[in-house]
Amino acid sequence: MPLLEPKPEALRPGAARSASPDRALDGRAAGTPEPLRGELTALLGPEKVLWKVSDLVKYASDASPYRFVPQVVVVPEDIDDISAILSYAHGKGREVVFRAAGTSLNGQAQGEDILVDVRHHWTGIEVLDDGAQARIRPGTTVMRANATLARYGRLLGPDPASAIACTIGGVVANNASGMTAGTTRNSYRTVSSLTFVLPSGTVVDTADPAADELLAHAEPRLCEELLALKAEIEADAQLTARIRAKYEIKNTNGYRLDAFLDGSTPVEILRGLMVGSEGTFGFISEVVFDTLPLDRKVSSALLFFPSLTAAAAAVPRFNEAGAIAVELMDGNTLRASVSVQGVPADWAELPKETAALLVEFRAPDEPGQEAYERAAAAAVERLDLVAPVASVTNEFTREAKAISGYWKARKAFVTAVGGSRPSGTTLITEDFAVPPSLLADACESLLRLQAEHGFDAAVAGHAAHGNLHFLLAFDAAKPSDVDRYAAFMDDFCRLTVERFDGSLKAEHATGRNIAPFLELEWGPKATELMWRTKQVIDPDGVLAPRIVLDRDPKAHLRGLKTIPEVELIADPCIECGFCEPTCPSEDLTTTPRQRIVLRREMMRQPNGSPVETALLDAYGYDAVDTCAGDSTCKLACPVGIDTGAMMKDFRHQRHSPREERIAALTAKNFKAVEASARLAVAAADRIGDRLLETVTGLARKAVRPDLVPEWLPEIPGAAARKLPHTSRVGASAVYYPACVNRIFGDPDGHRGPSLPQAVVAVSARAGRPVWIPEDVAGTCCATIWHSKGYDEGNAVMANRIVEAAWGWTAGGTLPLVVDASSCTLGIAHEVVPYLTEENRELHRELTVVDSLVWAADELLPELTILRKTGSAVLHPTCSMQHLGDVEHLRVVAEACAEEVVVPDDAGCCAFAGDRGMLHKELTASATAKEAAEVNSREYDAYLSANRMCEIGMDRATGREYHSVLMELERATRP
Repeated sequence: MPLLEPKPEALRPGAARSASPDRALDGRAAGTPEPLRGELTALLGPEKVLWKVSDLVKYASDASPYRFVPQVVVVPEDIDDISAILSYAHGKGREVVFRAAGTSLNGQAQGEDILVDVRHHWTGIEVLDDGAQARIRPGTTVMRANATLARYGRLLGPDPASAIACTIGGVVANNASGMTAGTTRNSYRTVSSLTFVLPSGTVVDTADPAADELLAHAEPRLCEELLALKAEIEADAQLTARIRAKYEIKNTNGYRLDAFLDGSTPVEILRGLMVGSEGTFGFISEVVFDTLPLDRKVSSALLFFPSLTAAAAAVPRFNEAGAIAVELMDGNTLRASVSVQGVPADWAELPKETAALLVEFRAPDEPGQEAYERAAAAAVERLDLVAPVASVTNEFTREAKAISGYWKARKAFVTAVGGSRPSGTTLITEDFAVPPSLLADACESLLRLQAEHGFDAAVAGHAAHGNLHFLLAFDAAKPSDVDRYAAFMDDFCRLTVERFDGSLKAEHATGRNIAPFLELEWGPKATELMWRTKQVIDPDGVLAPRIVLDRDPKAHLRGLKTIPEVELIADPCIECGFCEPTCPSEDLTTTPRQRIVLRREMMRQPNGSPVETALLDAYGYDAVDTCAGDSTCKLACPVGIDTGAMMKDFRHQRHSPREERIAALTAKNFKAVEASARLAVAAADRIGDRLLETVTGLARKAVRPDLVPEWLPEIPGAAARKLPHTSRVGASAVYYPACVNRIFGDPDGHRGPSLPQAVVAVSARAGRPVWIPEDVAGTCCATIWHSKGYDEGNAVMANRIVEAAWGWTAGGTLPLVVDASSCTLGIAHEVVPYLTEENRELHRELTVVDSLVWAADELLPELTILRKTGSAVLHPTCSMQHLGDVEHLRVVAEACAEEVVVPDDAGCCAFAGDRGMLHKELTASATAKEAAEVNSREYDAYLSANRMCEIGMDRATGREYHSVLMELERATRP
């Protein structure tokens, strides 16, 4: 064991705990039992079998209120692996559940036996016919697919609120729709073809002209029985009419029986049945969508009403006017959304009875937009709107920022309301539809029913389509609360079906939540046909049992998860998974959601249990060490949960007093440390990479991998010992070269001025000269200590840099320009909690400006571009995202290059200062997709604005990245 290896005990929860009823039992501590583990390892290979108890626990939760710990998790790479898993399950009598993003709200992504992760290794999009169609793999998120399609002026029909995280496989398998899809733009209507693997292992490509012939040869019984079911349904006129009527409104409850009416061959029937089948009929390995036009002329309004029923009553007017979206939000939803960044703070003061409609029109051109706006104005004239708080305007706008804010509040419905629920309570998200003409009546009935059962729920929904969502919170550890929820569900389901002839699941699919109520909605004849369809396609019941069909009337009460309290920063988490696609470690170890899920399981365990001990043993590396600490999870989370900050605090908790003292000492003596580091880098240039890799590798084994960086060949030579000479007299700003730019030099192939020289030169050229203080050596943004959780050293440097900056800028008279985005973020924001009260006052007087903003806003308007490079690819850093500087990077780059590309897969590189040298596997994993996209073609320039991130991208791509400020200097050099 390395000398300074941290003790897992440091993170053991301290408070006395009683065992939760849904905890993982002691027998699970050893992970996957034999022979299951050994047999799957032999079948697939050890890298595709996740067997530790920490692996099983982190996959046990999804966005739903249910929790089931699988026996094993497997990670297939291709269809051959899928077929092998299904064959094994058939032979051993085991069950299989497929899981992609885990954003489903009804437990569809959870299994109790073999859980198959189909998010990893299953991403990619191919644009067809100039964007008219797109071939997409199932692990691709909706947002990622639409980012590619936007270049062609197209988008997908389904647009769920979870588009940032939900994947194509889950969207099709659940027939998820969203804000605008309704019944005409959902997956059932816009999927052109599918490739899928049946439970038997047979692969079907519905686009293949010979597909029916091939299927008849491989599965004659299946073809015969599907056609027999079709004939039986079509022979029953009453049943046929009932099926057609059920899909006039949104409906994802049960199987798509209309597939038997719409399809004329077995393959066509299967294509329809697979949509909305929730993984119970097979694995969808590829989808070809018919895409839709991306109408870019948008007009939106957020209109406020005195009550939910008044808002619902206004919906038909906007439907008649041609609105593509009419979204409903009640008072609870509006007030809870103040936790979302950008939402007006005065919404917290809205009366509880208030409701709002988010109405949007989209047109392809200006005349169309004007026509829609006239129709909208006519509809609004006849409404009695209210303005309970100052921020309410009740006006239509074309302003993109305002419209984005409206949608941000609406899409945060589940997470924002869920985040504000009482601590320790479980969140249930219900989803139903009624004929749109009955929406107001349904709202009134729902509110009355909630009150009868003691729930103060939040309500929102796609009002244009009669589709409502509401949230209930209760304590799943209390039998009385579970009984109250059960009674409510019985009454709610009867109300929806018997009074409104509605759908018990409009777009979230049946899942475990509504399976017991399927027959209530569909009746015995249609329900029995669904059971028979399942028997025909999956006769051995291998795939996802109890997900859609379950005869247990209390199945929806089984597996409800408790939500034990965890650290305050993470306690609001509802495990929605929105954070996961942004996380640099998602394909390596754990995601932010999984870090919280694992922590909650520790809290479920009695102190010292075998499961708790096993979780702690794995948590150090899987959760704490391999967290980049970039906090992009905070940006993706609608309620701003910063799991990165929690991991930094855990790092602090693991430090010994001696380590903290040493870290503080380096901060106090940083001038000498900085000089020594520059000398070491210079010496390394002469020693050679191979020897340095060997030496640092040995040191890491002896001391601790999380303390000793590994030498990487991509590390550049040393920076010049002296910074450029500048004058304070006449300076427009103080220029602060970050310590990384004072230690590390330019890329090996760079010819021209260094970054500090470039910033000084281009600023002077624009008539905005900058001054570099002579005493910058020994100062730092404090990120070095902050990222590692060294609080004492962080406080030392944070206060030093603020005091120095205040003096350099003459008390904030001049702006402080910083040439590394992470350092800008550190000085502008991250140092604040560690400052003394006096220095917080000084900090308030500072204006900290990132060099990108300085260049885009202050320099570019005064510069003449004399030459441009041909093409440039950009790496926007996570710090730029936090600062809101990504667009500034693009603006500066577009001034320097004829073509500028931001990769669709651009994300945090996870180099994170020196974390990429401590855990190079983290950066390799985090950058894999972006690097593949970058290397798919040649560029003339590879640009960013943060030296360590540039080194990380150098390593990932084999290219040489440099600051866009250096490129700007070259473009304007006389």
